Amino acid sequence: MSWKKKVLAALSVLTVSTMVLAGCGGSSSSSSGGSGDKIVLRYAENQVKDYPTTQAAQKFADLVKEKTNGRITVEVYDSGQLGDEKSVIEQIQFGGIDMSRVSLTPLSEFSRNLMALQLPYLYRDADHMWKVLDGDIGKDLLKSTEDSGIVGLSWYDAGARNFYDTQHEIKGLADMKGLKIRVQESSMMMDMVKALGANPTPMAYGEVYSALQTNVIDGAENNWPSYESTSHYEVAKYYVVDEHSRIPEMQIISKQTMDKLSPEDQKIIRECAAESAKYERQLWAEREKASEEKVKAGGAIITRLSDEARAEFVKAVQPLYEQYGAEYKDLIQKIRDVK
Repeated sequence: MSWKKKVLAALSVLTVSTMVLAGCGGSSSSSSGGSGDKIVLRYAENQVKDYPTTQAAQKFADLVKEKTNGRITVEVYDSGQLGDEKSVIEQIQFGGIDMSRVSLTPLSEFSRNLMALQLPYLYRDADHMWKVLDGDIGKDLLKSTEDSGIVGLSWYDAGARNFYDTQHEIKGLADMKGLKIRVQESSMMMDMVKALGANPTPMAYGEVYSALQTNVIDGAENNWPSYESTSHYEVAKYYVVDEHSRIPEMQIISKQTMDKLSPEDQKIIRECAAESAKYERQLWAEREKASEEKVKAGGAIITRLSDEARAEFVKAVQPLYEQYGAEYKDLIQKIRDVK
């Protein structure tokens, strides 16, 4: 980052911090103070009010208010009011924003080990992932961003991503051959689709519906709620549950904010974060089920890979572990060893 950009970033953070203090009527978003001091924490969330992560953030705020008898208030700013994830993370580093829930892709810049969690078919299933994240591995990864001024509090569910297409059911690896699949602009995602025999097509998310409708692409990949909420099931009715990508999200707090809280308040924050994570997982499961029912009612054809077929997919992407996971071999093996 050039010195000019650093100066501008610092000025931006200073402006935001000043606004926070002014808006709190004398309350500080980062004061430890005595037990009677009022504390206001700002929580950035980029999803809308009724999304599981936003509802869980509000649950966290309610729990904190209850356990501190109203002494600590968490204000949840949904729908990206405080900026996109990247800018929010940068402001959290400097204490301009206190808390957020973020995806691992931008957070991996501050902890390389988080890249390992983005490899395809890393987990056997959802239960395997939660055993990993709720155990010692997950606890260590939550701590891994602290040197960058970011404290991990808990893991949120973001579901599993699956393929869907306009052409036919995908029952095995051979059915992927030649399909033009929309992917995010990620080299690993593109290489994964190639490894599975399909043709990756990077494209803006908002263009996918019309591209499916006009056969510019044959398919895409995403989780249940996204497949349903975008109405992609209307134009791509074949959905295969292959769970190639299962990437959790992290609830975080600024280290500057955390360090200025009393040990008692830090304990409350951690307890409420853990409780809100359980609530978010429940909400996510309910949302997935509702989305699945809706797309089925809308004519979508759902296919679940057999164990043998899924093993073919897993085998096909193994070269990616050498290409993208070489420096995380030990961590990957530890994850695979979790029973």
